[in-house]
Amino acid sequence: MISGATALSFVLICLLGAMAPGPDFLVVTRSAILGGRKAGVAAGLGIALGVFVWVVAIALGVAAILTVSAIAFTVVKLIGAAYLIYLGVKAWLAVRRGDYSELKDKATPVVSTREAFRQGLLTNLLNPKVAVFFLALIPQFLPHSASTAQTLQLAVLATTVAVVWTFTLATLVGSLRRFFSSGRVRRGMDAVMGTFLVGLGIKVAVQN
Repeated sequence: MISGATALSFVLICLLGAMAPGPDFLVVTRSAILGGRKAGVAAGLGIALGVFVWVVAIALGVAAILTVSAIAFTVVKLIGAAYLIYLGVKAWLAVRRGDYSELKDKATPVVSTREAFRQGLLTNLLNPKVAVFFLALIPQFLPHSASTAQTLQLAVLATTVAVVWTFTLATLVGSLRRFFSSGRVRRGMDAVMGTFLVGLGIKVAVQN
C-alpha cells in the first residue's frame, strides 16, 4: 500500500494539475453553463473516467507507447486538437445563429448529461499530455518494485481528485446559470468559449 504521506503529496499535485486552465476546465465550465450543474458534473465524470483509463494504461505499459513513438503521440495530439476546434466552432455557430430563446426555460438544458459526459471523456482521452503528465508523475510516488495494485491505488486517488474538483467547479458555475440565462450574456460567453477552445486546439496542434 502507498503510505499516507505519499498519497497526500500525490493528491495535492494532481489537484494543482486539475485546477490548471486547459481543455478539461473549459469543457466542464461550458457544460455547466449550457446544461446546469448536472451537465457540468457529467462532463467532470467523463474527465475522471478518462484520468482513470490513462493511469491504468500506464500501469499496463500502454501509455508508454506515446512517449517513445512520435507518430502515435502526434496522431493522438492532432485528433484531440481537432476535437477541441470542433467544440469551439460549434460554439461560434451558436453565436452566428443567435437563437438563445430556449435558455429562458431553465428546466430545459441546452446540453444533455450524456453529451456532456461524452465531451468530457473524449477531451481527456484525446489529450496525450495527460498520459505524459501521469507517466512522469506516477514513478515518483511508487517504490522501485511497485505492484500493479499500488499503481491502481494511485489511479483511484487521481480519479477521486478529478471527481471532487470538477464537481466543485460544476456546482459553482451551475449556481450562476441564472445569470447566464440572459441571451446577451450567453452569446458573449459562447463567443469567448469558442475562441478559447479553437485557440487551445491550435496551440495543442502546433506544440511539440
